[in-house]
Amino acid sequence: MLLCPVRGCHLHLTREDRRVVCPRGHSFDIAKSGYINLLQPQDRRSRRPGDSAEAVAARRRLHDSGVTEPLLEAISALAAPAASDVVLDEGCGEGFFLGRLAAEHGFAGHGIDISIPAVDAAARRYPGCEWIVGNADRFVPYADGTFSLALSVTARMNAAELRRVLASGGRLMVAVPAPEDLVELRGVGRDRVARTLEAFTDGFTLTDHRRAITAADLDAAAVREVLTSIYRPLRAEPVGPMRLTFGLDLLLFRRD
Repeated sequence: MLLCPVRGCHLHLTREDRRVVCPRGHSFDIAKSGYINLLQPQDRRSRRPGDSAEAVAARRRLHDSGVTEPLLEAISALAAPAASDVVLDEGCGEGFFLGRLAAEHGFAGHGIDISIPAVDAAARRYPGCEWIVGNADRFVPYADGTFSLALSVTARMNAAELRRVLASGGRLMVAVPAPEDLVELRGVGRDRVARTLEAFTDGFTLTDHRRAITAADLDAAAVREVLTSIYRPLRAEPVGPMRLTFGLDLLLFRRD
């Protein structure tokens, strides 16, 4: 299902030992941890694009603490994945949502993110899924109609590419931060639902919308983890224990 990312090529890639190769000879190594780096030089905006290793580690520790478990359950309930699904996670980060859902439901999972530290962490923790380094803002390196379900959880959204790689009748579940998300750290946020609906007017139909809200009492170390994971500079004064709210607006679309 993978396509060559080289501009003007986009032929199917075939696995050969520790690499994938297209009919024109473009070759990409499979990393020791199992991911494939298909990111092209012109598709990166910096030498180390995407989440830093520090942000990836902080977010993983937050997930491992169980704080985000209610959000995972809400995503699972709305997306309703089945073992027969082929699922893409666009902007998969360190793999928590896709990896956990794939383990629970038994579907074939495929994640893509621009951050090498994030994708490497995902491949090490969840080897049952396929993990790709790539810039999904420009090109999702999969064939047309490959997926029956796609996820975009607090990630940038490429509506045209998601429409292309989803099969007709496929589902797309988009999660955006709710206005209450981390309100204690950054104040009430804007409502992102209308803007998200506008982005998916072409080729998609909204079938459901739910808001998932949870809260947790965190110690000072965990609050610092949250600040690191959302790229907030640490406050000048020491950070203390705090009750934090986590919230997502979940929108389920059908591909027309």
